[in-house]
Amino acid sequence: MARRTPNELEESRRHAAKLMKRIMAQLRASMDERLRPYGVTTAQIRLLFAIHTAPGSSGAQLSRQCEVTPQSAQVLIQRAEEAGWIVRGKDSINDRIVTASLTPAGEELLKIADGLMRSIEAKLWQKIPPSEINCVIEVLEKCLLNVSHE
Repeated sequence: MARRTPNELEESRRHAAKLMKRIMAQLRASMDERLRPYGVTTAQIRLLFAIHTAPGSSGAQLSRQCEVTPQSAQVLIQRAEEAGWIVRGKDSINDRIVTASLTPAGEELLKIADGLMRSIEAKLWQKIPPSEINCVIEVLEKCLLNVSHE
């Protein structure tokens, strides 16, 4: 492999970061497009997944899990409750904390979204051998560690 100059290496790294960002944006756009007929967005599905993963989570916990502001989380929670995807209740220990749980309709919507995401991911990785996918995973895990310890 030919040696790269510091500028070429910097440009390669920048290009890789831009590609990662473009891939994530395209995945989200594809998911939003496929979810549109169900009247739900990717952000709302992310909320439902967070509730599914940790039932009884508070609004503050959900905002952290979904990486949105507490105000945005409250809007998502309110919309999900109005749509019948979740029910809210009081925390068993602290009655000032409002928790959320999925309804059967929310569970069903999450299953649909999971199927849609699986088909999008299958398209993303088509014609890429598993060994190359494993290399990508290793590199991305290292990148995540690098930025997580700032």
